[in-house]
Amino acid sequence: MSKKRIAILISGRGSNMQALIEAARAPDYPAEIALVISNRPQAPGLELARAAGVQAVAIDHRQYTTRPAFEARLHQTLVDARIDLICNAGFMRLLTGGFVDRWLDRHLNIHPSLLPAFPGLDTHQRAIDEGVRFTGCTVHFLRLEMDTGPIVAQAAVEVRTDDTADTLAARVLEAEHQLYPHALRLVASGKARVENHAVVYDGPFNHQPTQYSPGRGPTA
Repeated sequence: MSKKRIAILISGRGSNMQALIEAARAPDYPAEIALVISNRPQAPGLELARAAGVQAVAIDHRQYTTRPAFEARLHQTLVDARIDLICNAGFMRLLTGGFVDRWLDRHLNIHPSLLPAFPGLDTHQRAIDEGVRFTGCTVHFLRLEMDTGPIVAQAAVEVRTDDTADTLAARVLEAEHQLYPHALRLVASGKARVENHAVVYDGPFNHQPTQYSPGRGPTA
């Protein structure tokens, strides 16, 4: 099996990066983590990637006078590493249309909500404030507009009555660490692909039963 070569973009500790690296150790996983790039040279995730045996480099966006100049260096680094797919994992840098178009349908992002609900920041507090009973996380193909693009996979997380933004964030992050490797497997294996601006799937899947929050009690 020819494995897809993956680059992960980070800006911080890279907990989702670590989940992807760990998943890719499996012999049957259809992707290999070939490169980690951070726009912040002091990002802890760089050393974590190197400790895991993954090439990791910093491209400091502050050293470039324009976004296109930074993105040109980023693009060339990806091309030189023969990257097939990019995964954002806490990459805190907006990208221009030129870069997005170059990597169209080859660039994944993960967001801590059930998109299209709660795009942007402060997702967990907003979910609590709105009184939703489920939130979660979404892996989608990147588009120019923030937190949009064809959805690959989602995981639902119950919002509990005693939740704070921090407790909810911790449970959503646990779900992210499971969802991202699952979504990347689908894309790298060819079981999920974009057609007509939507994701289509090949192969059977185990569908989960309906969930309720609050849980359904005994019926009379």
